[in-house]
Amino acid sequence: MLATHCLCNSSTRGERGFVSAFETYRGIYNFGGSIFYTNLKWGSKDVPILEEAIAYALKHCDAEKMGKLVLTIIGNKFDEDDKAVNIIEKPVNPPSNYAVPGLYFYDNDVVGIAANLEPSARGEYEITDVNKAYLEAGKLFVSKMDRGMAWLDTGTHHSLMQASQYVQVIEERQGLKIGCIEEIAWRMGYIDDATLEKVARPLQKSGYGDYLLEQLKRGRGSSRK
Repeated sequence: MLATHCLCNSSTRGERGFVSAFETYRGIYNFGGSIFYTNLKWGSKDVPILEEAIAYALKHCDAEKMGKLVLTIIGNKFDEDDKAVNIIEKPVNPPSNYAVPGLYFYDNDVVGIAANLEPSARGEYEITDVNKAYLEAGKLFVSKMDRGMAWLDTGTHHSLMQASQYVQVIEERQGLKIGCIEEIAWRMGYIDDATLEKVARPLQKSGYGDYLLEQLKRGRGSSRK
């Protein structure tokens, strides 16, 4: 099972910043307050035994306003192996509309790469420098997110409200929770029926527990019902 780690602003600053985080956690990394609503694919890569890095890229109509990383690409295409050609942090004039929203998968080399980083002019460790190290080694691959996926940034009050409304609409229309880790663990077989019920009972007053018990009543194969 692959773990997803959200390394928020508070955990990427400090004496050693995300260097310590990389030493502690292994798996998929989501930097910052982002919500991804999609069926995430790894492309052609065999992720569990990856010996490289994957940066997820999303095509966006206005990359400059997003204030994120932008992949520089030749002729609006990545090379034939889906390798990144260049990567620039917050460019004034973005050379492409492929933005990196902060979702990465790194192999174990990231620990050594991060440990050898020097703080930037801002006095902080930069994830861009990690990506550039993989880029220079020819090991930074790009997995392009499919059309129709939702990437919601929650870095401002306005965007947080938008994300909340999006989640509310989807959950109410579908009758299913987004990112319900207890339900996900149960459906994937990591916990059994008894464990799910034990977790759900104390949460009934909030309605969250009732939702879990309703899923338990319907059974594991009912996620589309």
